[in-house]
Parts: sequence; structure tokens; C-alpha cells
Amino acid sequence: MRYAIFGDVHANLEALQAVLEDARAHEVTHYVCLGDLVGYNADPVACLELVRSMECPIVKGNHDEQACEVTDLSYFNPLAARAIQWTRDQLTDEHKEWLKALKFSRLVRNFTIVHSTLDSPASWGYVLSDLDASASFSYQHTQLCFYGHTHVPRAFIRDTRVHEVAPDLITLEAGKKYFFNAGSVGQPRDQDWRASYAIYTPAEQTIQWRRLSYDIETAQKKIIAAGLPERLALRLAEGR
Repeated sequence: MRYAIFGDVHANLEALQAVLEDARAHEVTHYVCLGDLVGYNADPVACLELVRSMECPIVKGNHDEQACEVTDLSYFNPLAARAIQWTRDQLTDEHKEWLKALKFSRLVRNFTIVHSTLDSPASWGYVLSDLDASASFSYQHTQLCFYGHTHVPRAFIRDTRVHEVAPDLITLEAGKKYFFNAGSVGQPRDQDWRASYAIYTPAEQTIQWRRLSYDIETAQKKIIAAGLPERLALRLAEGR
């Protein structure tokens, strides 16, 4: 049994397809999505329908929530707000109802998934430091939890204290808890444009973080053709 842990797809079909192809090549048997299927990029419907067809566990992200609401977008940054409004116009009522029904956190086998934080998942806080992670660890009842939202791969461990470690390859150890961010499939923000996800192998108790090139030029052209802000296309190549 091997899990592909992916999230923050943000309507980037080319990046999502690259991740799923790589996962199949690594004999992944199960898939788990950490939310934010839509927003920013030009293929919200295709990405939503592809992931929904996989019937895998998924949690709601903040862009998923906003895409199915009619709320004011003034507190979003202008790029995100414009993309969310455009996304709302692309989705059917049925798509929106499906997104609306997603849970904020879920138990999958013996691990937890959430888009933002465990202490207040519907508030969309960011886990960027040991202190941020400590708050979520207080609500983590499994050894392992995967999260997203920051678009930056990170790994936090709680043993005698909470501390951050490199996410490259982690072997879980008894008596410790892990809070792991697999990064973003469709819009990384760590100055690396490549798609990011992780493979979790329970039998070996390992988490392997992966980076993949994809057809970024096609993704950028689709953004421009859709009439979305050019800045959204440019930032893909900048990884931020």
C-alpha cells in the first residue's frame, strides 16, 4: 500500500497530470487530496472532475470554499479574488455543491488530513513555524497528519519539543508525531516551479517528497487565453 499525498492543485491540469503519472510509475495504490482543487489557474472543471473521479479522500481548501460561495472577496489579494470570481463562473451548481460538502479534516486509515490547521481548520491559518505547528499538534490524535495551504513543503516533528526538519525523506519513529506539508501541485511558492507531492508508504513508515517538471508553457498559455491576469502565468515560472 502506497499513498500519493497531493494538494493545492489550483486548476493546473498539466501539473496534476504529471503528478498522477509519476505516482503510477512509483506503484502508488491510493490517493489523498489536501484540498484547493481550484483557483488561480485555468482548468478548474477538468481538475475537479478528474480528482472526483478518483473517489479518493479529500478535504476542503479555502479556494474550494470561496468558489462555491457568493461571499465578498475583498479580503483576498486582487489576483486571487479575480481568479476566484472567474472560477465561480466556470463551475456548475453541481460542482459547487460537491465542493461545499467536503469536510475540513478527515481521518484516513491511521493518519489525518487537513488543508490548513487542526486547531481551527475553517479559519485558514498558516503553519509556517514551530509555534504554528505546536497549536495543531495539540489537536492531532494520530501520529501523522498531512496538510497544505502554504504551498511550501515542510515537516514538523513533536518529540520532547516541536521542531522543523527537511522534508526530503522521513522515516516515522515511535513516540513522535509528524505534521507534514507535501507542497503544492499547481502553484509552488518556494522558488521552485516544479510540481510537488509526497508518497507515504505505511509498511516502511516512510514519507518521500517528490518534485516534477511538467508542461508549464501550456498551463501559462491557458491562463492568458482564459483572460485571467498575466501575472498568474508569470508567477508559475517563478515558483512564488
